Amino acid sequence: MQTKLDIAEVVRGLRDAREEWRKAQGRTGDTRGRELPSPQAVEAVMDRLTGALFPMRLGPPDLRHDTEDFYVGHALDAALQSLSAQALMELKSAGKSGAAADQRVHDQAAAKVREFALSLPALRRLLDTDVMAAYQGDPAARSVDEILLCYPGVHAMIHHRVAHRLYELGLPLLARIVAEIAHSRTGIDIHPGATIGPGFFIDHGTGVVIGETAVIGERVRLYQNVTLGAKRFPVGEDGHLTKGLPRHPILEDDVVIYAGATVLGRVTIGKGAVIGGNVWITHDVPAGGHVTQAVSRAGSQA
Repeated sequence: MQTKLDIAEVVRGLRDAREEWRKAQGRTGDTRGRELPSPQAVEAVMDRLTGALFPMRLGPPDLRHDTEDFYVGHALDAALQSLSAQALMELKSAGKSGAAADQRVHDQAAAKVREFALSLPALRRLLDTDVMAAYQGDPAARSVDEILLCYPGVHAMIHHRVAHRLYELGLPLLARIVAEIAHSRTGIDIHPGATIGPGFFIDHGTGVVIGETAVIGERVRLYQNVTLGAKRFPVGEDGHLTKGLPRHPILEDDVVIYAGATVLGRVTIGKGAVIGGNVWITHDVPAGGHVTQAVSRAGSQA
């Protein structure tokens, strides 16, 4: 006969595990409630923002043109109010501020979300270049509507353009949550710190990884399973990895990288270069260079 499970014992064990973690992290005296942003709330914000950016394609199915602006205003109001609350949580958590600094942190959160909101028209125009790049770059695409509705690379870029703006505004945790929403939905992993120019197209998309300090120019095209990663991770005097150093590739304008290629380190892939599938690159490639699995036409082994 099985013994009845003692839930209270499990609860005590989990409490002990939490207390051990908090002690190790120096958080034993923290009696405040939850302070970190909620991934569920941020996901709802992104769904509203996506609808506001592309209302007739990614908004509600019964939306009509004559109510488009009303819907966009309503969606934006709800999204920005929620985003303000999440931004406030991030800033409070990062600053560990007391009551005396609360008003200052509230003002900072409001200012950052206001600046974010004012950037949305430019962000929409930037996304339009990504949509057109996908349409022009894929012979299987029948319309720009199909691109918006179906292409994971475009959905990943909607999230990345939002995440990168939040990252620029000093909200890196919110930015990372947005990026991970796209990662879980599309299989495309773009760090919000990556700088990506207009007209960017990820075809198919699954398995693409783009690191934090990558810099990508205009009209660049990547295929599935491409990695733009770091080659080395310098260690500081404390024995921990050094943060923030430029360590990912630079892709200049009009670069194409085919499926399965890996480009590592702070190397530069020159304008118009083509990197073939399944190659491993740890050196610069000159403008116009072609690299395949066998040899590089630029003059070196791939």
